Amino acid sequence: MPAIEHEKAVRRDGSSRVPLAVVVSIAVLAAVTAAGFLVGSSSVSLGDLVAWATGGDVSAAAKSILVNVRLPRVLAALLAGGALAVAGAIIQAVLDNPLASPNIIGINSGAGLFVLVAASVFPSALWLPPLAAFLGALVTALVIFGISLGASTSRLTVVLAGIAITTVFGAGMNTILIVNPDAYIGSSAFLVGGLAGVLMDDLLWPAAYIAAGLAVALLAEGKLNIMALGDDTAHALGMNVGACRLAMLGLAAVLAGAAVSFAGLLGFAGLIIPHLVRFFVGHDNRIVLPLSAVAGAAFVVVCDLLARVLFAPYEVPVGILMAFLGGPFFIYLILKNRRGSLE
Repeated sequence: MPAIEHEKAVRRDGSSRVPLAVVVSIAVLAAVTAAGFLVGSSSVSLGDLVAWATGGDVSAAAKSILVNVRLPRVLAALLAGGALAVAGAIIQAVLDNPLASPNIIGINSGAGLFVLVAASVFPSALWLPPLAAFLGALVTALVIFGISLGASTSRLTVVLAGIAITTVFGAGMNTILIVNPDAYIGSSAFLVGGLAGVLMDDLLWPAAYIAAGLAVALLAEGKLNIMALGDDTAHALGMNVGACRLAMLGLAAVLAGAAVSFAGLLGFAGLIIPHLVRFFVGHDNRIVLPLSAVAGAAFVVVCDLLARVLFAPYEVPVGILMAFLGGPFFIYLILKNRRGSLE
């Protein structure tokens, strides 16, 4: 298909549903964010939330809960969800692989391993985990990029390689925690992904990485559309496809690594959300990426909210709930693409 015809097709695909999807996504995000502040082991009234948000009078107890517990937790969910969903959308587009996501191809595990190594060697360097997570995610992304360059490498091979990498890195993380159990406080929740106990200080550096990564992603979204035309057409349009693909994988590593540094090994947000967004609005990455950020943020807030209340008075790490949702979805994608489309 010529480039112009492909571009027109991309714009038409789901374009009629874009305004509705944007409005609904923003409304849902606002609603679940408010719920994230209100609901928990100690409930806060809507009046207290409004008063606190507008600088009005609020009781000391409600203010303490909102500032010290709910604010960092909700912000962590928003940041992690937006970052992982956009990272997943980028990875799927760059590798042209519907099964790819940060947790499936090992990027999350690479980030997690480097975080634990950094915490073991430099336990007092609070600024180091986000940087270590990025480096771990980047190393894994480079490995996956190298595997994907193989002339006979299928999409399924890339996924299987990612699963193997995840297994090896998971063994490395468990080894560190056996040898040095104090390497990372709350390591059990970190290994499955959790937001309980997140502090504002934990979010400062990751928030900066995620904000910068999302900004760059929104500026580069048109390049993903060009790559979707195929390597030959993209080359004809003047794009260095290899360098661009590598740069976009690096960008996904920044986003996923920053999220892992404070949220742990959250899985499947980067797999589920981009697929749902494309189902409703089509494949134009100029729409898919920003909408994935909004929908991903809302998704993780909802999952964290459910993790707080479903088993009350007990609380489960949000990563467990997301695994219950993501596992069946992953199986569905495998079955959907079983007829040769993964080759």
